[in-house]
Amino acid sequence: MTLIANADAGADVLVVGGGLVGSAVAYGLAREGARVTVLDEDDGGFRASRGNFGLVWIQGKGYGLSPYARWSRSSAVRWPSLAAALLEESGVDVALRQPGGFHFCFSDDELAEREHRLATLRDELGEYPFEMLDHREVRERLPDIGPAVLGASYTPMDGHVNPLKLLRALHASMQRRGVRLVSGEHVARIDAAAGAQGGFVVHGRHGTYRAARLVLAAGLGNRALAPLVGLHAPVAPNRGQVLVSERVAPFLHYPTLNVRQTDEGTVQFGDSMEEVGFNDFTTTRVLSDIAQRGVRAFPMLRHVRLVRMWAALRVYSPDGFPIYDQSEAHPGAFVVTCHSGVTLAAAHALHIAPWIAGAQPMPDELPVFSARRFEGAAEPILAH
Repeated sequence: MTLIANADAGADVLVVGGGLVGSAVAYGLAREGARVTVLDEDDGGFRASRGNFGLVWIQGKGYGLSPYARWSRSSAVRWPSLAAALLEESGVDVALRQPGGFHFCFSDDELAEREHRLATLRDELGEYPFEMLDHREVRERLPDIGPAVLGASYTPMDGHVNPLKLLRALHASMQRRGVRLVSGEHVARIDAAAGAQGGFVVHGRHGTYRAARLVLAAGLGNRALAPLVGLHAPVAPNRGQVLVSERVAPFLHYPTLNVRQTDEGTVQFGDSMEEVGFNDFTTTRVLSDIAQRGVRAFPMLRHVRLVRMWAALRVYSPDGFPIYDQSEAHPGAFVVTCHSGVTLAAAHALHIAPWIAGAQPMPDELPVFSARRFEGAAEPILAH
């Protein structure tokens, strides 16, 4: 038998990535009785989880690929049971609220496009509840809305959580179930079917780790890691910037796509999308646009003080939809990557993890999310 220094011989599954995606999968695997080790980078890594807006958002998702709408909605339905389990195991209330959500429109063209998108999804999916509201109807539900908002779409399917509390709860709950979290570890190499035991050997900066199964949930790092085990993850960064205000009296009891009031009373402004490579710095111009859009929606926020700002890199595939695959060349190696780590956390913990553990068959929605859909397609050249 080949001896490996510092080998992690006690794990059934290695999960590379300790953000929202990797932690949700690791927690779900531990619920299935698997012994799990999570390898997480240090704070210098590109962490999409730290810049998350916190939405559990369904409306509009899946336009052009309706299975994604079904997949997202199935996760939203599972979210209350995930939140309850995390509260019981970690003592952390992730502040899940699912009162429905609003997407504001500032022109007739935006209203028409929004109605077309949601009506198309309803036609494809059958049950897909939504309302198109004019300004008066929006104001009845959101009294502080400004005159620039001509109308909005509303669905009862949407909600939000506190994403930082979610990550804390996942880490606490998975470790309570015996998951080993190794922080500050950068994966340099992966050997498949190495040694007499088979499985996978992961070589990190600080140690070497072995397991029969491997899950790549490393966000943007999946692009380089996936080919090492016969997988394909052509992901690229998309920058989002966020502003946060001081605490204000409760006024917004529904999440919206651009503005939401957190459980702690602060107000978040966001929803920028920029293709700027791996630049995760904030920019005055974009933050100004975000603030102006927020004030157009809610003029009463004009004099609220802003206390924090940040930028983070989303993990986007070429078509914007998730990638879920098991390696054909090296069975037991999986890739799990998406840009909706909050919305899909329940699906990852309660649906993806049992599949990876071998306790359940592949979910019906997953084949369409294989990276094989990108075969032959040109990929962007990324500058680091």
